[in-house]
Amino acid sequence: MTFSPELETRLETLMRSCPPGREASALIPMLLYAQDETGALTSEVVEEVARRLGITPLQADEVISYYSMLRRRPAGRHHLQICTNVSCMLRGGQELYGHACKRLGIRNHEVTADGEFSLEEAECLGACSWAPAMLVNYDYHQDMTPEKLDRLIDSLEKKH
Repeated sequence: MTFSPELETRLETLMRSCPPGREASALIPMLLYAQDETGALTSEVVEEVARRLGITPLQADEVISYYSMLRRRPAGRHHLQICTNVSCMLRGGQELYGHACKRLGIRNHEVTADGEFSLEEAECLGACSWAPAMLVNYDYHQDMTPEKLDRLIDSLEKKH
């Protein structure tokens, strides 16, 4: 499998930054970079990343199954992650997540029929001081309310 020239350069730079004999420490960033380019971590992608790192595909699969940000299936163009952990839950994270489910007509790890939105209930986004927090792709949104979420979704729909 080959990746784009930009990703190839990025992966080579990452590999060079690893201490000798510790190349496997680049696994998570390599998987994230590959996922961003290909949309999902298919068997072919996992095998290629594992080959480059000198690990087995099974070892890579074990990591993929542990981290929720690593996906086997493509996410929507706008991937919404809503935190429902303690801080966010206490400030309305569960209600926000429920509102998103109703608004988009999907549940956890599902994608809208048009492929525009996917939804994930996140364990923690590391933004407890700004709860409830959510991510859209890599962009943080904080102090969210159902009304703010509706405005955000409306603005993302207009970008289509």
